[in-house]
Amino acid sequence: MNHPGPPRFVAVGDAVQLAPRDPDPEATYRWTVADAPAASEATVGDDPVEELVPDVPGTYTVTLETPVEESLTVRAFPADRRPTGEGSGPSRTSGESGYSGYSGQSGSARPSRSGGVSGSGSGSGSGEGALGESGEDRGGRPRIRLDARVTDDEVVVEATPSPHPDSETDAADLGVEFLLDDRDGVSRGEATVDDRELRLPLDAVSDRVRVHAVAVDASYSVPDAVGVDRVGGGSFSVRRLNDPPEWATDVTLYEVYVRGYASDDDDAETTFEALEKRLDYLDELGVDCLWLTPVLQHDGKPHGYNIVDFFSIADDLGDREEYESFVDAAHERGMSVLFDLVLNHSARDHPHFRSAYENPESPYRDWYEWQASGEPGTYFDWELIANFDFTTLEVRRHLLDAVGTWAEVADGFRCDMAWAVPRSFWKELRDRLKEADPEFLLLDETIPYIADFHGGMFDVHFDTTLYFTLRQIGNGHEPAGSILDAVEGRTRSGFPDHAAFMLYLENHDETRYVVECGDDAAKAAAGALFTLPGIPMLYGGQELGQRGTRDALAWDHARDDVRSQYDDLIALKEAHPTLGPSGDLERIDYEVDSNDVVAFAREGGGNRYVVLLNFGGEPATVGVDETVDATDLVSGESRAAESGLTVGDVAVFEAEG
Repeated sequence: MNHPGPPRFVAVGDAVQLAPRDPDPEATYRWTVADAPAASEATVGDDPVEELVPDVPGTYTVTLETPVEESLTVRAFPADRRPTGEGSGPSRTSGESGYSGYSGQSGSARPSRSGGVSGSGSGSGSGEGALGESGEDRGGRPRIRLDARVTDDEVVVEATPSPHPDSETDAADLGVEFLLDDRDGVSRGEATVDDRELRLPLDAVSDRVRVHAVAVDASYSVPDAVGVDRVGGGSFSVRRLNDPPEWATDVTLYEVYVRGYASDDDDAETTFEALEKRLDYLDELGVDCLWLTPVLQHDGKPHGYNIVDFFSIADDLGDREEYESFVDAAHERGMSVLFDLVLNHSARDHPHFRSAYENPESPYRDWYEWQASGEPGTYFDWELIANFDFTTLEVRRHLLDAVGTWAEVADGFRCDMAWAVPRSFWKELRDRLKEADPEFLLLDETIPYIADFHGGMFDVHFDTTLYFTLRQIGNGHEPAGSILDAVEGRTRSGFPDHAAFMLYLENHDETRYVVECGDDAAKAAAGALFTLPGIPMLYGGQELGQRGTRDALAWDHARDDVRSQYDDLIALKEAHPTLGPSGDLERIDYEVDSNDVVAFAREGGGNRYVVLLNFGGEPATVGVDETVDATDLVSGESRAAESGLTVGDVAVFEAEG
């Protein structure tokens, strides 16, 4: 499995990290630029992990001798086609950029920005001249969706491109470029491309064919991909490769801070036993999926993100058998479990780092990044962690083995500091996991979010834009209507329509929303989680009115009014799926004498709802240009008023006619 993976989509000047997959640290690997545009002078070095920086537009082929020769296609667009703006930035290979000076806790990262765009593309017959070395700025990044079907004698892949919302380009005028996956042994010459369709004879497909494509306008899209597999007896299966697992888009997610959530249980022999005893509570709450903060051996800091052994459960929590018992018990209640995967760094207390520190002769010296000062590479001046060097094959081998170990006992990974790990590694990790289990979930933490991380890396993304917007609204710095801009920001950033997002108000790194913004805003923000498109996430204790971020949960001081509202909202989500990820979000006309109030509609599946959110301290009356049943679906009470509908914090109404 040394093949370097799917074709890449980049702009001239962006670096593509080249790395053998499933690496053997004792093997010899050699990269060569086998084909490039005539004017290119691009080369690669002699190390097992290298980078290619295309210097002119066109298609490049690099080969990897393992000693078997494998080929990788890289399509380079002109530099002025590089996607820019929110969700994009310069492409990097070994993580993103080294932000320092942040005074937060060691653990999950909260960078002021992280970014990078690494696209991928192919020549589909339009040629370099069709793209141009410069072009009119007709808006932002387009989007694309691929669908495939199998006829009696061929595979047909159809592309549906969409322009950026601000683009003046018609969808019919967008370019589309296809690439076949080099791993499948299907020759480009066997395919026929006609505008939006790629056709391939069935007899050209040995076991599998994967097709990748981008839409092209003023810039190029996040790539999409489809796979067609021969399943025997002349039958084929078709799968969209970048869709999130269906189960994951319909859950209520709940973060458990493992060392505080059940620390009041003096009778349990281990933390996992205490957590397992809380599962009935979570089941009754209506939670479908649990995210556990790290459970591996650590340096003693209670958050657990400073890991000293990537293969062992932390002694202070229990052992692997007890962890698996917890997972099994969650499964028995219909809950999935996400394992918090930390790959960017180890603790400085890790034995490999202790060996390498101030010791150039250590066999682990090359495992870490080093500054000129002799200190390890890190982020935000964190003093207790050290960044891994992913150009070292031993590091990649070690972490891939750890990934395989814990994927066996989890339903998905929440990937810590995803922005700081090379994309080539995430692409390999995804392919390995999805090959074994297509339903395995990958959730990224990137701040701010990065649209290209949906291109063959992750299924679900932290909606950091909505998170920060809800904080701004709660603090009175933005009007409530800004939440609609935030949700639309996903498309404006270039995320494809099939990308999924996790909605949250707080987590173990953040001040509790109710502490920062107060009760009134917190109740409206809770309503936003369950009425906007996305996957709602609660941080343990949020439903109790908990005020401490990483404190033991104050179960004896739980606020009944907060819990009652979350009960109502979770029940609302279960009863009306249109309010979830599948329903469309629509702006509507409304009148209200307050910037603290917003109204919008959700529509889908033959249903339409009007949602009112009020972040202010006083009830408001809202006039909407819709005919609705005045019974609030959250409270069950009528909200009819002489001049409209009343809302205290959140109200949802079914549209009539």
